[in-house]
Amino acid sequence: MTPDRATQDFIAASDAHSAHNYHPLPVVVATGDGAWLTDVEGRRYLDMLAGYSALNFGHGNRRLIEAAKAQLERVTLTSRAFHHDRFADFCTQLAELCGKDMVLPMNTGAEAVETAVKTARKWGYRVKGVPDGRARIVVASDNFHGRTTTIVSFSTDPEARADFGPYTPGFDIVPYGDLEALRAAVTDETVAVLLEPIQGEAGVLVPPPGYLEGVRELTRERNVLFVADEIQSGLGRTGRTFACEHEGVVPDMYVLGKALGGGVVPVSAVVADREVLGVFRPGEHGSTFGGNPLACAVGLEVIAMLRDGEFQRRATELGEHLHAELASLAGTGKVTEVRGRGLWAGVDIDPAYGTGREISEKLLARGVLVKDTHGSTIRIAPPLVIGKEDLDWGLDQLRAVLGV
Repeated sequence: MTPDRATQDFIAASDAHSAHNYHPLPVVVATGDGAWLTDVEGRRYLDMLAGYSALNFGHGNRRLIEAAKAQLERVTLTSRAFHHDRFADFCTQLAELCGKDMVLPMNTGAEAVETAVKTARKWGYRVKGVPDGRARIVVASDNFHGRTTTIVSFSTDPEARADFGPYTPGFDIVPYGDLEALRAAVTDETVAVLLEPIQGEAGVLVPPPGYLEGVRELTRERNVLFVADEIQSGLGRTGRTFACEHEGVVPDMYVLGKALGGGVVPVSAVVADREVLGVFRPGEHGSTFGGNPLACAVGLEVIAMLRDGEFQRRATELGEHLHAELASLAGTGKVTEVRGRGLWAGVDIDPAYGTGREISEKLLARGVLVKDTHGSTIRIAPPLVIGKEDLDWGLDQLRAVLGV
């Protein structure tokens, strides 16, 4: 697909004046509505990525936009130097949604993961009694928790890690889904196990049945915090409020982001009980924008939208349909594997038919937006507001691209 002149001009200006830390598809979006986007040329595209789950509730969701507009007219930022009138409700209601006592709000997902790491270490020293400077956290290979220097220190992705050392110590990496390897890695100095209940960037990898339950049992047994990074998998994406619920597991700490801000503003949070988050004292951690009034107003509306279960039901029902349709593609020989849960799927394309990038570009030419990862894998994660007819149309375009 050769972009038109206006698109080329926008992309050229971006390339000239921004760091090349992304390789976007050649489309320049101008407007969005629900599951659809329109570019600067007036062409419409079905969004089958939803901002990596940040747009679970769709583009321009009226409830979220109205909540933001109303707060914009009042006050948007106080910093945490003062109280504001939306903060208590946001923390109370998010804690209730998670079944926990306390909330520590931040802005981005990476900030929330960094907060979880600091929380776990402080808990380890003050509550568990690990000697100072000896705390260790066990993580999984192929993880994606963000891009700060500490987080890339325990990444196994060379692109994310190379040239950013020296690396932060204190992390032990084990294979994802391998409970015995995890058991062997936990020592008396381990303060936390940090995992994604489903690994998104790795290609929507679902762990073996019983794995999360086993992690929960092991961490309780060894007095270690189970930290669940639900930034992509949480808030309705998999058909439950949290992906951990599929195994009846409640972690010690939820790490949330993306959809918590409704695709309107960046909102993230760590949610845990008092004996965990209660380790902080004033001045030990913070953020100027974390828990700001605008973020709390939008976050409160997100919580309200999740409370009645409508979006979780949609993700369950449409997800069953999505996976049934994708399973039929796996029988064609052009799709080698399909993984996922709810309205979230990783689709491995036989490399003989193209890389993930090439398939994404062919879908772009047919009006569907997805994104590749790790060679010949594409990820499908439409907004939870997508209609069945639109979803089927998008899948028809994938069939056309694959020639099946």
